[in-house]
Amino acid sequence: MDQRRVASVRVEHVCHGFGRIQLRRFDIKRDSYVSMTALLHRAFASLGNAGLNCECVSQTIATTRRRAAAGDCLVAVCGTKIVGTMTLCAPEPNSPCEWYRHHDVASLHQLGIDLEWQRRGIGTLMLAFADHWAATRGYAQLALETPQQASHLVAFYRSQGFRIIDTMRFEPRSYDSVVLTRAPVAERTLANWTTRLEPRPTLLRREA
Repeated sequence: MDQRRVASVRVEHVCHGFGRIQLRRFDIKRDSYVSMTALLHRAFASLGNAGLNCECVSQTIATTRRRAAAGDCLVAVCGTKIVGTMTLCAPEPNSPCEWYRHHDVASLHQLGIDLEWQRRGIGTLMLAFADHWAATRGYAQLALETPQQASHLVAFYRSQGFRIIDTMRFEPRSYDSVVLTRAPVAERTLANWTTRLEPRPTLLRREA
């Protein structure tokens, strides 16, 4: 995993009515696992209310830290406020999901956007950056899972070009999840977040 490359990436997006959003690597010196955990709880509350015991619904701060440390954790930030997060992982040889164990498959976990920031295109843009991350590291597929019952999330990911590759139960979850995958394309990020990836990129002003 190339930590230096991820740490140097600083990409920005202008969200109409809210201000400038920066996507960068989680920084323990200025970011908080407490805040990120609370964000995930809010982002997944509707699934919890529907009776789905997703890990992000009630996970502890220690769990957030452990899951973030398993890969490259990135945060979308407006000012000093974290408004979104995701963790990108290399192949996981011990994963219960066979697809995640493939040597050419990267996976995306604990992707969450805070409630007031949802439906503004931020999730789409974060997926685009995940594409760039996976493609530039030579992975043939980018995969993730979501509850099968969360039809709105399944529809969203399918609208983004993901296809369902498997359905399985991740213990101790009480529901089945669908595993979705798509071939990553590096240029997709460059078209949505910024013209190129560098420490001080040219800002692409595009409304969500």
